[in-house]
Amino acid sequence: MALSYKARRRWSLVILLVGMPLYIVLAVSIMNWLDRPPFIVELLVYVILGILWVLPFKAVFLGVGKPDPDEEPKK
Repeated sequence: MALSYKARRRWSLVILLVGMPLYIVLAVSIMNWLDRPPFIVELLVYVILGILWVLPFKAVFLGVGKPDPDEEPKK
């Protein structure tokens, strides 16, 4: 079942305000667990983690910045 436009907007807000900080804490915890690798490895891990978080939520964020397609045009 596809989410409505308003539901996607709400879920995207929840993901950005709650999920993103939790994911940042997770990424920093992973880096601390690796015990300070060389700079290039650290950069690579952050870039990979920065891309991976959005993949499961791609459908939620798709078209959120555009006008509501279901809304009737105002005269």
